Amino acid sequence: MSSSEEVSWISWFCALRGNEYFCEVDEDYIHDKFNLTGLQEMVPHYKKALDMILDLEPDEDAEDAMLGTNDIVEQAAELLYGLIHARYILTNRGLAMMLEKYQNSDFGTCIRVFCEHQLLLPIGLSDHPGESMVKLYCPKCQDVYSPKSSRYHHVDGAFFGTSFPHMLFMVHSEYRPKPASTTFVPRLYGFKIHPLAYQLQVEAALQWKEYRKRP
Repeated sequence: MSSSEEVSWISWFCALRGNEYFCEVDEDYIHDKFNLTGLQEMVPHYKKALDMILDLEPDEDAEDAMLGTNDIVEQAAELLYGLIHARYILTNRGLAMMLEKYQNSDFGTCIRVFCEHQLLLPIGLSDHPGESMVKLYCPKCQDVYSPKSSRYHHVDGAFFGTSFPHMLFMVHSEYRPKPASTTFVPRLYGFKIHPLAYQLQVEAALQWKEYRKRP
């Protein structure tokens, strides 16, 4: 952009409320067509969406009159950027940027007591957009949770993908925590509850009901 006061589309998008999980993808990565292979078939108005992301002047044509608004292209740009983002965070540069956010606790901490505030990472339950919203993965208990704040409930999980946390710990294994060693043990008056106790209680209750039905 010509003016230093202007903000790029990528910076603007990542600064939006609810988009704090995203990192800023390098424009050089986006300019490399090889990195965008296959995305043209997945995103409507692909060319215009790509131009918007890269802050390029759109070509004026008949299609603009048909669209009648910038909202459709804006939505396409957000979808395209999300899909590019999912690929970028698997690269060395992308992993480094997300690792920094991870260390800054940008993704929050695990709500499980025995994980002792373990830092979380964003993850998708599907690599296909529109199927599931973003979740948070805990590397200590190796489970996933929904973000606490509703601001993240509109963020597509495919924009982070199913592989990201595992790739990060494969590349930066020194940051992978040891699995949680402590689990909660149910007790009654100080005694551990046997796994079959509840089943036996249900069976006893059914037998009592059958007994009361007898004349």
